[in-house]
Amino acid sequence: MSTPTDETTDVRPAAAAGAHPPPQRTPAERHLRGRLAVAARSLSLGGHDDFNQGQVSARLPGSRSFQIKGALTGFDECLPEDVVPAEVDPDAPAHRLAPPELALHQAVYEARPDVNAVVHSHAPYTLVFGATDLVMRPVSHDGACFEHRLSRFTVTSNTILDIATGRAVAAALGPDPALLLRNHGGLIVGKSLKHAVVLAHLLERACRLQLLAESAPGGYHSSSAADVEAKREFIYGDLAVRSYWEHSVRAVVRAFPEAARW
Repeated sequence: MSTPTDETTDVRPAAAAGAHPPPQRTPAERHLRGRLAVAARSLSLGGHDDFNQGQVSARLPGSRSFQIKGALTGFDECLPEDVVPAEVDPDAPAHRLAPPELALHQAVYEARPDVNAVVHSHAPYTLVFGATDLVMRPVSHDGACFEHRLSRFTVTSNTILDIATGRAVAAALGPDPALLLRNHGGLIVGKSLKHAVVLAHLLERACRLQLLAESAPGGYHSSSAADVEAKREFIYGDLAVRSYWEHSVRAVVRAFPEAARW
């Protein structure tokens, strides 16, 4: 839940004299800002921090606008007022605090009507895994989410600053839940914010555990195709994902008690 001053203003920084007042947000949009701040803190707890880099965004289903963590704050310090509005249309004027990789999120929302949340981070194990040519295998439950559904984008390892490159990334993502950006990190999407955040945690864990397995002498085993399908339906079905998100929210509130008010 947002504070009363969040209803009509952006708190940080103050608008310049003579500037147009910030647009009013609906209750649903204000609620989404709070959830995005919680999501950012959860990503921080999961090891996704890299100074103030990385983004998490979300939109209301069917909307041509979305909310995204601003450029100046990291996952670990994000507040609801640090979340700024954005448009899917890449030609629309960008908010003064929109992150440089706004085009990445615009391209994904443009290409995937089923996606309502996007995470991009430089989580270390995801980044290292993406720097290899390893294929994701279901070493753990987590890996079952991504087997045969995790490609690599190798055109550039640089920051995604323009819509043409963003669209190339979205094309590489295709219908999958995640994409490895070579030497850059990961892109994770979901039909809801809870799905995208949970999948971001799962991808980092899956990459970490497989990297460990790859270094084990004598090789390793992974789950069968039948087990992978069963895990996707039960362990990572919608009801389970909701419980994992609620667990993540509780962890955020324990670490950052102020988040209970968001």
